Amino acid sequence: MVTSDQRRRQLAREKYERQQRRREEARRRTRRLTLAITSAVAVVAVIAGATYLATSGDDDKDKTDAAASQSPSAEASPSPTEEAKPEPAMKIDKKAKYTMSLKTSQGDIAFTMDASKTPHTTNSFKSLADKKFFDGTKCHRLTTENIYVLQCGDPKGDGTGGPGYTIPDENLTALGKAGADGSVTYPAGTVAMANTGQQHTGGSQFFLVYKDSKLPPTYTPFGTMDAKSLKAVEAVGKAGVDGGGPDGAPKKAVNISKLTVDKV
Repeated sequence: MVTSDQRRRQLAREKYERQQRRREEARRRTRRLTLAITSAVAVVAVIAGATYLATSGDDDKDKTDAAASQSPSAEASPSPTEEAKPEPAMKIDKKAKYTMSLKTSQGDIAFTMDASKTPHTTNSFKSLADKKFFDGTKCHRLTTENIYVLQCGDPKGDGTGGPGYTIPDENLTALGKAGADGSVTYPAGTVAMANTGQQHTGGSQFFLVYKDSKLPPTYTPFGTMDAKSLKAVEAVGKAGVDGGGPDGAPKKAVNISKLTVDKV
């Protein structure tokens, strides 16, 4: 005879297994589709496929698969065998500014982060940089059509890696109110967080905008490159994607030997 405790454990186990299956299905969709935009109907109609956001496992998001296109994306969730880690404890000065500096094979790239506007983002990058999380990684994705971004910060180098935790969206109104097409302009020089297409799913991946790009205001903008840094990223964009095409690994490999975050 099955006791009530045994039944509760059985139901809990079945619920857990269902959750794991849904998560794995969402990840397969993410890899298979190169990501669908959450507001596909409004945005893709005007931007003509300017974004490719990762979808979640929700049934409603399945309807956007046909509109999948190109946009900064990252699979921020832990794998089915991992438990989500907590966001790093807040240790930065929320009133200060911090400089993120990248030493790369294509030149130095630097920008300032305002902790008063993006405290969680700044604190996360400071914590990861102090652990040398980004050292030895590469900027794995370049997009040269419709949107113009170089994406970095993935320890795996394939768009699916992250720190094992997520951080909340911040500063989303900084670039103004979305237009009728559901997008705002991310000016050249902007540095913003990639995400899975869902709210509050930023991890370690970020993108560098080297030419004005229209995107939904759902990516945390947290820095602006200086002129020298922008010029270095523009050169990578001009060289194009390895093997041709509008999206993929940059022809000029951008390897990050060291990334630091220091208080200004």
